[in-house]
Amino acid sequence: MPGNAAIEGIDIPASALSDKTSYIETARKGVSGRVVAQAVRVLGHRETFAGLMGTTAGNLNRFYRRPTLAPAQSEALLDMLRVVSRALAAFGDLDRVQQWFDSALPALGGERPIDLCDTFEGRRAVDGIVCKIQYGEFP
Repeated sequence: MPGNAAIEGIDIPASALSDKTSYIETARKGVSGRVVAQAVRVLGHRETFAGLMGTTAGNLNRFYRRPTLAPAQSEALLDMLRVVSRALAAFGDLDRVQQWFDSALPALGGERPIDLCDTFEGRRAVDGIVCKIQYGEFP
């Protein structure tokens, strides 16, 4: 399978985004709330990350100071970053990734990929399309 790309400005080990064992260990150990702040700063979409943390956009900054997120929150954040990482490998740069995430796609029923990323199943749908793009199976 084509690889994932590191996301500059977000302090997650590249192995946690590409290796299942490292991903599981990182999720179980818990990710620092600082990573949430970095993801919002680098990727935007504060509302999506608030949804991943189970809070509102107005209360999201409370998570930034947490030394460690709960395992379920860590896993949701890692899963989102893994989708972004795979999209970065497919598209080549973050600007293209952000444009694609913000574009309505017929393959997603006219939804924008970012709007589906607040749920596990939505991220799987988005990730499936990214994988097809990586393999040249998606126009």
